[in-house]
Amino acid sequence: MEKLEKSQDERLDKRRQAFQHAARELFIEQGYEQTSLAEVVERAGGSLATLYKLFGNKEGLLDAVLSQSRDLGHSAILRIAALQLSPAETLHRIGTELSRIYLDPSNLSVVRIVIGRSISNLDFARGFFDQSQMKSKLALRQLFEHWKRAGTAMKGDPVMLSDLFLGLLVFDFQIQAISHGFLAPPTEQQMRERTDFFLRGAGLTD
Repeated sequence: MEKLEKSQDERLDKRRQAFQHAARELFIEQGYEQTSLAEVVERAGGSLATLYKLFGNKEGLLDAVLSQSRDLGHSAILRIAALQLSPAETLHRIGTELSRIYLDPSNLSVVRIVIGRSISNLDFARGFFDQSQMKSKLALRQLFEHWKRAGTAMKGDPVMLSDLFLGLLVFDFQIQAISHGFLAPPTEQQMRERTDFFLRGAGLTD
């Protein structure tokens, strides 16, 4: 009986992943509003009944698709902060990693879905922001405040400085998402130069 239940759980998990993968592709290709659940089932296989069982409705499916990418920035900040490097090296690593995450074509496509959905659903927009950018913003603020409490000299309020640093990264993210790559994204060297400029202004150079 236990083996049978495990087998059923594994099949459901594979079906869940197939639905999410198909939905992500279709949402990117033709937009959230224009995609029907029947089209998701047609591409992924399975049945509409199973899709409803796993996700409840179309909103639940979208939430599952977005959950795969919305926490990446926050997780990266926590992972790098845990290394306990100098502020300069920490911010260089965070800048490089967040730039890689934010400018990944797949993640940019997801953000375009979010932008489109947010126009007609303010609750959705706020919920996504709280679970993505706000978590990254708070993690950075806590990091700067930790450095301040530890006696690190810095030219400015830690909250203001952390918000400015995140803004350096989010700007390119927004431009690329809206322009569909009309402007070339910054190179790794350019990102390093931006971070160096920020570090000098914030008084955080090694």
